Amino acid sequence: MASWKLLIFSSILPFLIDSISCTFTITNNCPYTIWPGTLAGSGTPQLPATGFQLSSGETITIPNTPGWSGRIWARTGCVFDPTGVGSCQTGDCGGRLECNGIGATPPASLFEITLGIGDQKDFYDVSLVDGYNLPLVAVPRVYGGCNATGCIADVNMGCPQELQVIGSDGGQGGVVACKSACEAFGLDQYCCSGEFANPTTCRPSFYSGIFKRACPRAYSYAFDDGTSTFTCKAFEYAIIFCPNSGVRRPDDVITPPEIGERRNGKSAGIVSSSTILLPFPMSIFVLLFAIYFGRT
Repeated sequence: MASWKLLIFSSILPFLIDSISCTFTITNNCPYTIWPGTLAGSGTPQLPATGFQLSSGETITIPNTPGWSGRIWARTGCVFDPTGVGSCQTGDCGGRLECNGIGATPPASLFEITLGIGDQKDFYDVSLVDGYNLPLVAVPRVYGGCNATGCIADVNMGCPQELQVIGSDGGQGGVVACKSACEAFGLDQYCCSGEFANPTTCRPSFYSGIFKRACPRAYSYAFDDGTSTFTCKAFEYAIIFCPNSGVRRPDDVITPPEIGERRNGKSAGIVSSSTILLPFPMSIFVLLFAIYFGRT
């Protein structure tokens, strides 16, 4: 009895996995409110939420479609009126709550991803090429081993004075972001443009080295591919801002993610939150799993 059930289950499992649409679960573990933003790449639709408020300890799950490409970041120090018009100290997207196709104003820490179609793998990274404003990690949830990536360090604390963005008195104050050398100086050698627009001539700089030492897995300049791009086939990506701040909600059980070795296939910890929604196709998978193992 058990053998034919296992045969049926194993035969339909690949089709179930292929039908599961990936979701982004975004968690604010910072001790203050943030305003995440999303931007789709060329040729892919915008996500259902392109800009929203996320209070400390809150989580939101956003569905997407196979083949989606884009980036996710967090804005800080925002003030919006009832119509959604306002501004942010860091990561602003055109002075609107909903970004609606407008990207982050640098500096901002970015999660970037291109989702595979069918059995094609996803490509993802965390980039500081446009500077840094908040620590974040991206943790794939998968049916096997995959790698977390991100930047858990507070780069603002060690940001050189010439790259610092200072908050207003009415905001958080102090250093609220750290510019890239490209943003600060506009030179081709830092921007990997002009005669430096290729990996041979555009090399790591003193400033990109500061970002790389603080966050070894994140992009520190445009051609920092070798240690910064990852592949996976996941049904969910947990994107956690301020992963080490220690913020908890009473009904949450959060395991601070650890960054595993890139080449050894280790998995990192995952946020477990009462607000995370289980995608409908995944619930079918769980039901079939329960039926099989509950009756053998």
